[in-house]
Amino acid sequence: MTAGTSAGRFQLGPSSLTEALYESLRARIVNGDIAPGERLTEQRIAGEYDVARPTAKACLEKLTALGLLRRTAHKTAVVPELDIDDITDLFFCRGLVESAAAGRLAATTTVPDAATEAQQAMIAAVEQDAYRDQVEADIAFHTALVGGVGSTRLSRLFETISGEIQLSMGLYQAHKTAKPASVAHEHDAILTAIADGNQELAERCVREHLQHAADRVAARREQQLAEPENQPTV
Repeated sequence: MTAGTSAGRFQLGPSSLTEALYESLRARIVNGDIAPGERLTEQRIAGEYDVARPTAKACLEKLTALGLLRRTAHKTAVVPELDIDDITDLFFCRGLVESAAAGRLAATTTVPDAATEAQQAMIAAVEQDAYRDQVEADIAFHTALVGGVGSTRLSRLFETISGEIQLSMGLYQAHKTAKPASVAHEHDAILTAIADGNQELAERCVREHLQHAADRVAARREQQLAEPENQPTV
């Protein structure tokens, strides 16, 4: 079967089938359309997208490798739920990797084109109050900073936590709790420090930016847990 048939509920774009499937499922997970704790099986994916089971399996394996799904031996893959310890540890690791990337970029005053493009997309998304576009632009910005260093090992380290980064951005909707332009403003400060060759400032801007993000995610998680629909019934 092909992605262009009408049997499946979701249509895929004209790129590599596995990659298109991955991007569609990634977006649905990050945006909360597939909720934490929800199961994803080869059969479900094959039916929803009208793809072969091996294609669905390859996509599940990629989502799991990147942390967007979790599975144990002989268990169905599920969207993970990040608790406060997960969030704290995730942002600790992000701080190490991303501040190192910003410092290295500042050492050569290298502002990656992809980071500039992501920043422009972020500003446009803020102006249009497009929440999902803000999330995608934010993901692209941080990925571009690490990728811009040109270190395959640093990028590999970042990739191992990239799925959980996307989950933390999307599932807890922390951008909605920030002032509309604050994230874009902090991104701009990072790029300016890099362009000025100020390694110490670039690293500090990244650490402060990530701390603000961690605080928002943690606060948003607590807020969601306190909402009536999440309270146990008696």
